[in-house]
Amino acid sequence: MSSYQNPVIGGFHPDPSLCRVGEDYYLACSSFEYFPGVPLFHSRDLVHWRRLGNVLDRPSQLRLPPETAASGGIYAPTLRHHDGRFWMITTLVAGGGTFLVTAERPEGPWSEPVWVDVPGIDPDIAWDEEGSCWCAYSDGGIRLARIDPDTGAVLDGPFELWSGTGLQYPEAPHLYRIGDWWYLLIAEGGTERGHAVSIARARSPRGPFEPAPANPILSHSATDRPIQSTGHADLVTTPDGAWWMALLATRPRGHTPNFHVLGRETFLTPVRWVDGWPVVGPVEERHPAPSPLHPLEPEPVRDDFDTPGLAPVWVSPRERRDGSWSTTDRPGWLRLTATGETLDRPGYTFVGRRQQHPECRISAHLDPGAARAGLSVRLDEAHHYDLEVADGEARVVARIGPLGQCVARHPVPPGPLTLVVDVRTHDVLPPTVTAAEQLTGEPLGVRATGPDTLAFSVLPGEAAEPVRLAELDGRYLSTEVATGFTGRVVGMYATRGSADFDWFDYLPAPGRAE
Repeated sequence: MSSYQNPVIGGFHPDPSLCRVGEDYYLACSSFEYFPGVPLFHSRDLVHWRRLGNVLDRPSQLRLPPETAASGGIYAPTLRHHDGRFWMITTLVAGGGTFLVTAERPEGPWSEPVWVDVPGIDPDIAWDEEGSCWCAYSDGGIRLARIDPDTGAVLDGPFELWSGTGLQYPEAPHLYRIGDWWYLLIAEGGTERGHAVSIARARSPRGPFEPAPANPILSHSATDRPIQSTGHADLVTTPDGAWWMALLATRPRGHTPNFHVLGRETFLTPVRWVDGWPVVGPVEERHPAPSPLHPLEPEPVRDDFDTPGLAPVWVSPRERRDGSWSTTDRPGWLRLTATGETLDRPGYTFVGRRQQHPECRISAHLDPGAARAGLSVRLDEAHHYDLEVADGEARVVARIGPLGQCVARHPVPPGPLTLVVDVRTHDVLPPTVTAAEQLTGEPLGVRATGPDTLAFSVLPGEAAEPVRLAELDGRYLSTEVATGFTGRVVGMYATRGSADFDWFDYLPAPGRAE
């Protein structure tokens, strides 16, 4: 029997919601302060997913002002297919509230937002046999309203529904009509290590709901399993009638209390039904796979920026201003033009992608000209490591909370050069003496206790040997340190002038691409 490796979508892809149309599956995730918003994936087997694009891909659909806090913005979406259309409902936190968009095809175009007159977060959308549209959401408990999906008006309610077993933060409701019952699936316990999935059922979407006798039906709380924080789930059936659950979870590493750096990722686990209730988990790193499998060609390692637009994998914090980027000013290069002087405050030019693997190499070929530009590994404005070039030198800058410091510098000749960031989960890096260690006389970083080590190098010319500048402990770019709901995003930036990037590579470590 074939098997698959969890997570099925690695990196910062939390709050998965999915639906099936015939033999095709579609899945959407939260995007928080990043634009474009709500990444959308397609699969034929629930295991291999290809990004189709982003549901919210233009400013008229998603405006995130500069004051949007890190981990603000777009919270959990629900994705459904009904009456020949795709529907996505979500919440723009501190920016307008709940809205829905629709499309005839998952590739889009998706409609302009219809604002829904309900408070709270984590909205769900479901239809009953009479055609009524119901929106469940979290607002100090789970609530339900009957809405007009064309106008967003509340037609009936809201009503209080079942809000779980008493754990904190009941949220992420999803309503399903299965047989003669309506099932209400929720998350509770908080999205940290106490996260759990619970369920109840009723004869009507209004309730009253009867909780499952085995609640929570899934939780890895207080276990030593490598997968933690299991919750925020959605259910789907295969054409042959099998049931599966997509959910978020984390992979913490390192010394206690352990640190997760990739954010909350999308996992898959089978579901069976016993006496009218779903039985789930535990979620394993490797599971027997659905059948049949439809593998995909690996994503290309390199983006050469040869197309007029940017691929949907690329995101920017809050907005991507006109004039801040171009792939046509210098064909075959991505030109970034600074809109802010520092990565420590919103408003800068940054184009990045999610780090999706615990071990990887990130590299870019940069022609800095007179600019200040480079590569950054980012959690938020107060937690990022930067490898930048300006004024004839390359330097590594670490921002950790209120402290920012240049930890290494090395002279480089004029002209293009290659910047490299190696991420390893333990000390497998060559025992070289870095430029920073030469400056300080002391080794940098503690390699034995953090979740990973980040090594920063430059190749100053075509045939040049790499120069390693610094190795830094990855724990300071983790959720446990920075807080929040996102994960690492790695990318290119400019904070002075205009700089050109010929290519960008993202390469999972050979044999370590899990």
